[in-house]
Amino acid sequence: TDPIKLNISIDHLRERLEARGGQIRVITGHFPLRTAELIDGRLTILTLLREPVERTLSRLRRQSARRKPLEEIYDDGHGLADNNMTKMLSLTPAEMKASLFTPMELDRDHLERAKEALAGMDAVGLQERFEDFCDRLAARFGWDLGEPVVANATAPAEAPESLRARIAEDNALDVELYEFAKDLLVP
Repeated sequence: TDPIKLNISIDHLRERLEARGGQIRVITGHFPLRTAELIDGRLTILTLLREPVERTLSRLRRQSARRKPLEEIYDDGHGLADNNMTKMLSLTPAEMKASLFTPMELDRDHLERAKEALAGMDAVGLQERFEDFCDRLAARFGWDLGEPVVANATAPAEAPESLRARIAEDNALDVELYEFAKDLLVP
């Protein structure tokens, strides 16, 4: 099965749950939060957020194997993931499409719904504090996550400040959501 399809296709998730639902103990992927309303069962819902500019730069670096400058890759398709964290936490079932890459306009209402959803989750973490997040999951839920648990990240690379500024502007809702998440996690 296509690994991308496994991580983003709601239809594929529903098919797998229909075929093997009783055997599935963990669902991972990049699904809108309210996907949970489309499937049966009690779910523990958690999310790990990444600083929006770094998340976007990581995506660009994964695509840079084509030997294009990051700015050119961003220009070619940056809209595919603008304000993606806000989108994934705020979409209603009526707004959900085939994948997280479905372009759509987001507004302040989406941001407020995303903040509300984040505040109501079972567990929230930040990628730069990934080990702490794993420790909290193990302590709270009694999960043995194994050793070592590794966060998905690309190797850092230089990016022009002008590109960073564009990404931040294009992801202004996610920047605000990320700051909200950081405030939620202050001990």
